[in-house]
Amino acid sequence: MSKYNYKEIRERAWEANMGLVKYNLVKYTFGNVSAFDPEKAVFAIKPSGFPYEYLKPEDLVVVDLENKVVEGKNRYSSDTKTHSLLYRNFRGIGGVAHVHAPYSVAWAQAVKPIPVLGTTHADAASHDIPCTEIMSDEMIKGDYEEETGNQILETFRDISYKEVEMVLVACHGPFTWGETPEKALYNCVMVEEIAKMALLTLLINPSVSRLKNTLISKHYTRKHGKDAYYGQDN
Repeated sequence: MSKYNYKEIRERAWEANMGLVKYNLVKYTFGNVSAFDPEKAVFAIKPSGFPYEYLKPEDLVVVDLENKVVEGKNRYSSDTKTHSLLYRNFRGIGGVAHVHAPYSVAWAQAVKPIPVLGTTHADAASHDIPCTEIMSDEMIKGDYEEETGNQILETFRDISYKEVEMVLVACHGPFTWGETPEKALYNCVMVEEIAKMALLTLLINPSVSRLKNTLISKHYTRKHGKDAYYGQDN
């Protein structure tokens, strides 16, 4: 019997996973969100291939940062090693999400970053949403999920993971993160909407220009950082 109570992170991870269903980001069993407890250095994640309609908080698996099951009877998500690698390297994040939603996956399959074309994108991220390189055969034959995380880390060598909390894994789909599992879910919703808007924009006008930097900066900083003024004070 564990000396710790993991009820809170299980419930927060469960609620975020239910958010994927609410916002129509998942089909059948695809997709997952995890919730991290930095004090205990563990996270709760959806079990592998588990139908959302039957999922309960107690079904989630609690895992440490070395991918060892701490509590739970189910097999953890196949993406667990990607989540744990992000928690080990992206300090301060408290949630990670991954889905196979159509518009963001389409950009990933095209191996294209999503350019900043409008203020909706700039509200969520200060730069283009990057896409990783296509994984090498050697990486595919190795520890695939760990290498997926390594691809994300490599992509963010020169990009702030705090300013762009989302990425497209080439040929696969989006991963998002945030200070909380709720923020990771929010970013997951946003990347799908941004992907959809960008595609429609380019269909209407294939030669459209990237949003000018002054507008990008204005919209990003009014929601993020010390000078943010959007929303209500808590």
